[in-house]
Order: sequence, then C-alpha cells, then structure tokens
Amino acid sequence: MSFKELPIMRDKSKGVLLFYPYVSKKSAGNIKKKLAGRWLGQGPAVDKFENDFKKKFAKNHSVIATGSGTDSLHLAYILAGLKKGDEVITTVFTCTATNIPLLYMGIKIKFADIDKDTMNISIKSIKKLITKKTKAIVCVHYGGLPCEMDDLKKIAKKNKLILIEDAAHAIGAKYKGKPIGNISDFTTFSFQAIKHFTTGDGGILTIKNKKLEDKAKRIRWFGIDRKGKQKGTWKNDVHEIGYKYQMTDIAATMGSDSLKEFNYIINHRKKIYKTYLKELSKNKKIKCIHDFDKKKSHGAWLFTINVSNKDFVQRKLREHNIETNQVHFRNDKYSIFRKFVRGKKFPNMDYLENRYLVLPLHHKVTVSDAKHISSLVNKYVK
Repeated sequence: MSFKELPIMRDKSKGVLLFYPYVSKKSAGNIKKKLAGRWLGQGPAVDKFENDFKKKFAKNHSVIATGSGTDSLHLAYILAGLKKGDEVITTVFTCTATNIPLLYMGIKIKFADIDKDTMNISIKSIKKLITKKTKAIVCVHYGGLPCEMDDLKKIAKKNKLILIEDAAHAIGAKYKGKPIGNISDFTTFSFQAIKHFTTGDGGILTIKNKKLEDKAKRIRWFGIDRKGKQKGTWKNDVHEIGYKYQMTDIAATMGSDSLKEFNYIINHRKKIYKTYLKELSKNKKIKCIHDFDKKKSHGAWLFTINVSNKDFVQRKLREHNIETNQVHFRNDKYSIFRKFVRGKKFPNMDYLENRYLVLPLHHKVTVSDAKHISSLVNKYVK
C-alpha cells in the first residue's frame, strides 16, 4: 500500500480525525419538533435561515438558500448570464464542484495557475488568460484564506467581467474588515458535512444585484413563482428553465441552530489554526500555506503545510493515529476537463502537487492535540 492509499481512519477515542461534522446539540430536539409539524421541505425555516445568514454575513446582498454549494454555484453562473461558448477563468486547484456546473452550460473553461504561498488563484495567471470572450472570473478562497480581492475587482472592472467567489471554505473570513459574502457580484457557501457547520448538505448564494432575487428564487424551484402560487396570484406558466435546488426546513433548522453558535465555532477553529501556525512557522523546512496579510481574516477551515516529504509525514502521523490528507486536487488531471488543458502548463501547481498536506482542524481538535501534531510534524519533516 502506498502512502497515498491510506484508508479513511475510523472514529477512535485515541485518534485525531481529519474532519468531524459540527451539529448543534439543540438540533435533535428542534428537528423532532419540525418533523411533527406541517413544513418539512422549503418553508418558514428556510426564510429564517436566510435572514439570519444575511444579518451576519451579507447585509447588503440578497441571500438564497439551496440544496448544496454546487447548486449555489450553478445558480450564480446562470444569474451571471453565462451562455454556451463563453469563456470563464477559474482556478485549476479546487473541488470539482466549482467547475463541473460550467460543463452543464457548455462554458469554455480557462484554468488559471495558483499562487505558491496561498494556493489561491494566481492574479498573474488570470491576466494572461483574458480574451474578448471572457465573461467571468471564479475565485476560491482556499482553506479560508481570502483571495486578493482588490486585484480581482480591478481586473473585473477593467475588463467588464462578473466576479464570482466560491467561499465554500471561507464562511467567517473577512477582507479589509468586510465579510466574505458581502463583496462580489455573487458568492457561494457550502454546508456539506465537513464544512464549518453542516445542514446535512446545503448551500447559500449571496447576490449583489437585488433585482435578481426573484429570478433566483424561481430558478431554485422549477421556474415557478412560489410566492405568487401560495398567494393564488401565479399565472400558471413557467417561462424559464428551473431546477430543484431548494433547501429544506429540516436542513435550515440545523443551519439556524449552528449559526447561533458560529462565534464559538470560528473562535475555536482560529485558536487551533494559530497554534499550528505558531508551532510550525518556526521550522524553515515547513512552509505554512498562509500569507500573513493583515487585511485578510482567515476563515480557518483548513490548515495546510508545504513539505518536501509529504508522503512520509502522512504515514508517520497515521502511525500515531492522526489522519491527514490532501482534500482537493488539481482539476486539470481529470478526464472531464481534458479538452481545456491540452498544451497548458501550471508550474506552481506542478511544484505543490506532491508537497501539500492538510492537518486536522475542527471543533473536536484541542490546542493540546494541535501542539502534539505540530511536534510530530516538526520531527518528521526532513
């Protein structure tokens, strides 16, 4: 068995898992109440979750809850007016969920390289890819570290491009004191099982242009005007293609419960993150994926290191019942994207491909755990 083929570690009391779902202890009772009531699918709990999220992260934007982060991305691409044959610049390093919805729509994907220090999309690479057919830029805040938003906004404004943020990693992150979710044309979030908190699965889309809110809500539900239908004023016609992308009241109940506890969630994660950063930054053989930029507040979803002997470190940590992995992988190696990468080179991604490793970071990891893991990493990095 190679180091890359280490199986998923079982939930043992003596081990430290890479991820662990966060669910509020209040949710079991609240969901039980919900199951005894009238609304199970999209109902008042979804409205409440949207309003709660808006107050905390997107005061100046419309907020649409969806069935997944991928649903939110596809909605964003539709609302951005992207059409078959348009070109969209996106990062080569992300979950495939960022880029697969572009395939749904016949979009020509232009993959940009990443930055060596942050693993976020490279500004230099973006500038080389812009053509007259380019319609949008999609950026991903890797691990919770915000991208260079000022540079991205300047590029988008100069070239009249839509800016879309995939913030699946970055709930609670800030750029120049402004919450991620309250900056660009569109921003998407994920509440899949291993994110900061989970709704089982689910997502949020924030929209700068509030005139698009009603359209977003129609597309989220088969193209039907639900508000008009419930009031008895709908004209019984569907004039745009819609999808089944709504969030359920059960999921929204979980979301609202965890949102009330979000300050605890993010503060704990940042405490673990800062512990790793302090303990590992001292080692010159370890490069922490972090840029120490004071205008950015990290969302602390992943802590990633760049080391020359990644496989060896991963194996040795597993011998101590500590689970690590790479989590996301370069998209240009997947067959579904092959036609977009022929003849293309990504030197920074090439350099980092076999060097990056993600350490455990979640609500069950203690400061003591983080110090222990750091001591082992420092010991085994050569």
